Amino acid sequence: QVQLVESGGGLVQPGGSLRLSCAASGSIFSIYAMGWYRQAPGKQRNLVARIAKGEITNYADSVRGRFTISRDNAENMVYLQMNSLKPEDTAVYYCHSVPTRDWGRGTQVTVSS
Repeated sequence: QVQLVESGGGLVQPGGSLRLSCAASGSIFSIYAMGWYRQAPGKQRNLVARIAKGEITNYADSVRGRFTISRDNAENMVYLQMNSLKPEDTAVYYCHSVPTRDWGRGTQVTVSS
């Protein structure tokens, strides 16, 4: 089991930026594929970005070119840099450990003027 704690959400104006952080427990974190998902009110939870062993990344079409996922294996951290934010990016963002299927509690991101 992996414990995941997200932080960094908040209210930002359209066009702004936020950086989400996910702190993970576990001594073998470096071999895990990790992901960021989001869920807007009344909608299903969807993949935003994923980073696998070897720093292989993939992104949802809606965020490609604006969001960047990265990791610091020494610190057991995963990050999501979000630029050029749009109102449709508003959602609760969740950190996910792919092999263990664990989830964090989420952090709210609201993009509004």
